[in-house]
Amino acid sequence: MKQSVEIIQPGNFNSENHWYPKALNATIHPMVNFFLNLDQKRIINRYCHLHPMVDRDKLSEILDYRCKYFMWGGADLINCTSAGGNRQMVVIENNSCPSGQKSMPLLDDNKEDGSYRLLVERTFKPLLKPKQGTPKIKGKLAVIYDKNYMETSGYAATIAEVMQEEVFLVPYYLGANNEHIKLDNGLLYLYHQGEWRPLRAAFRYLTQRPWTRLPVHCKTKLLNPIIACLAGGRNKMVAAKAYDLYNAELASHGLKVNIPETIWDISKAEIPLWINKMGGQAVIKVPYSNAGQGVFTITNERELENFMNQDIDYERYIVQSLIGNYNWSSTSEKGKFYHVGTIPNTKGQTYVIDLRMMVSSTTSGIKPLCVYSRRTASPLTDTLHDGSDSWEMLGTNLSVKLGDNEWGSDTNRLMLMDRRDFNKLGIGLDDLIEAYIQTVLSTIAIDKMCKNLFNSKGKFKMRLFKSLNNDSTLLNEILL
Repeated sequence: MKQSVEIIQPGNFNSENHWYPKALNATIHPMVNFFLNLDQKRIINRYCHLHPMVDRDKLSEILDYRCKYFMWGGADLINCTSAGGNRQMVVIENNSCPSGQKSMPLLDDNKEDGSYRLLVERTFKPLLKPKQGTPKIKGKLAVIYDKNYMETSGYAATIAEVMQEEVFLVPYYLGANNEHIKLDNGLLYLYHQGEWRPLRAAFRYLTQRPWTRLPVHCKTKLLNPIIACLAGGRNKMVAAKAYDLYNAELASHGLKVNIPETIWDISKAEIPLWINKMGGQAVIKVPYSNAGQGVFTITNERELENFMNQDIDYERYIVQSLIGNYNWSSTSEKGKFYHVGTIPNTKGQTYVIDLRMMVSSTTSGIKPLCVYSRRTASPLTDTLHDGSDSWEMLGTNLSVKLGDNEWGSDTNRLMLMDRRDFNKLGIGLDDLIEAYIQTVLSTIAIDKMCKNLFNSKGKFKMRLFKSLNNDSTLLNEILL
């Protein structure tokens, strides 16, 4: 685990340091390459052809949307279907400051920094330009991280190259001493080589309760600002409400964010009642966890009992309908949906997969950056037996928590968008377009929630946030 602050100079980007070995030499699948090069007009024409009830002008407006706060996100989606063949890409969550670059084959072998550079040039660099009427902030650039050194060091090297200046690569772990960073009059400072250096902007990769270390109000420009996490990017409770509010706006235009049936603001004692209502199968989520932590799939009394016996700090939870095999999925108001899964292997086994679609806001709308997939550890079975571990069949996250602020990754389950893996996923071009549209819609929903949480003077509406997410443990963590 890296502990010390590093200075990254221009000209130090080395591909082998910033990609998984299996992705470094992979050749991107032609269909994925084609999708990532589709222009907006062709995407709209295709989508509206397949969804004739969609308002074409509204869809164009959505894809042109420029985010104010949630500038960079990565949605996790699952490809599911109903018994009647109604296939959907369903948003499980949309993550602020997501991973993904190290898993993405290059679109162009001659551009060795890939979509690292796309994100920096399209989204981070424009953020640095001072807004008209605001004073210019002098200071250094930094990448601040609490995990994923492979990617964060890649971003630091890319920013140094694009901006042609040195960049600080700064560890900032949850629960650590962290005396090397301070906030003074709203500006972040980094202590390095005997002096405090102001930071005019920081590329942020803090994923573990970032609101405990960085404030909502910050003069140092952050990608993403902390509000993006509180409003849904790292807060599943508020995200669910953001999607619900945006879906009400979209209803008359034939569009919606597809999400599982979600019950929010539940105390721990209420959880068994809601699981029983869903037929005994459901997903429980601690709203503020990530990297596969704090998510519990429930398919039997044993799994529910194991969850209820856990000591968890937070007070409020969400429960969602479980999408599993048709024979053991939740029965929701929309019916029963189940995983499409991978193409069966030579043993006849199908695995659950998810799809991560990373996007960023640009001057010409929200654009895709990279895509990858993850499969579960165990194949999906038609029936559950005593002792079956549903998480092994449904949990796709690759992160493995090794200890405090130490993480590993189970890359054996990584499915690349290359010539070899993509064919196993059972998805096509229209599924990629659908995943992109769903990612954009969920991104906009969260950005709109961000806007709602500030008043006309730019102050955070704590009273409104409390009404949306009345969890005293969380509220006491937030730095303003």
